[in-house]
Amino acid sequence: MTSQVTAASERYARIAGLPLTAGVPTLGDLWRRRELLGMLVRRDLRARYKNSSLGVLWSLIRPLILLLVYIFAVGQVLGAARSIPSFGLFVFTGLIVWTLFTEIVTGGTTSIVGNGGLITKVSLPREIFPLASVGGAVVNFGFQFVVLLAAMAISGEFPLTLRALWVLPGLALVLVFGAALAILLSALNVYLRDVQHLVEVVLIALFWLSPIVYSYSFLESLNLGWLTELYLANPVTLAVLAMQRGLWVAGAADPANWPADLGIRSLVAGAVCLVLLWVSHRVFRRLQGDFAQEL
Repeated sequence: MTSQVTAASERYARIAGLPLTAGVPTLGDLWRRRELLGMLVRRDLRARYKNSSLGVLWSLIRPLILLLVYIFAVGQVLGAARSIPSFGLFVFTGLIVWTLFTEIVTGGTTSIVGNGGLITKVSLPREIFPLASVGGAVVNFGFQFVVLLAAMAISGEFPLTLRALWVLPGLALVLVFGAALAILLSALNVYLRDVQHLVEVVLIALFWLSPIVYSYSFLESLNLGWLTELYLANPVTLAVLAMQRGLWVAGAADPANWPADLGIRSLVAGAVCLVLLWVSHRVFRRLQGDFAQEL
């Protein structure tokens, strides 16, 4: 009995002398779990369309219905279509960017709480759950983007110039900014479940702070001064403008449709979003220690 106690004491002493590295995942840890990440993305997609006869087509139906509503309500009733050429393509370009962002943020916010059973039983980097929401949103965006390109080809407005490269910084801004918010909000939502409901309300209001159903030239005509600068500080706004500049062929000839310094603003916003992603990850690591108890 005494020898067992002594052996146990020695084992505990050795464990106490080890560096505290557990629970601090690195990029290498996440990369080694990439197959698990892919499995979680596929699981979320299957769960979303389970027992659905239309399956992934639902990822197209919602934005298409919203597109028709905005074309009628904003384009025809309010007359926005008269000042915006190819109004349908213009709206759909911004709408798929916004849908990508909202799916990342809303899915990421509930990802830890929704996977509480796995988190309390399996040891793995917990950042993988909000990142899985990013993957699922990207898959849905891919389907919608293909539809947009097909519509542009049918209408004879397919982007064939180097200006189409603006799509890359636009997508990068949405993905980095969305991932940063998803990681941060997923941790906060564990301790305060009101966060997920607050996010839904805030996103409804923020929709109108990006040029999706109106052009940037309309905002400029209002002469809002410093409010315009605040408006352009929103990474999602810059992402929508970048996508429009790359894909909206009918508005390419009018420089009033986007700020002259869009490239510089996008670079600065990208750097800020990377810092926000780092900060969000640090906060997540600080809070993840009590996830199992809270769940």
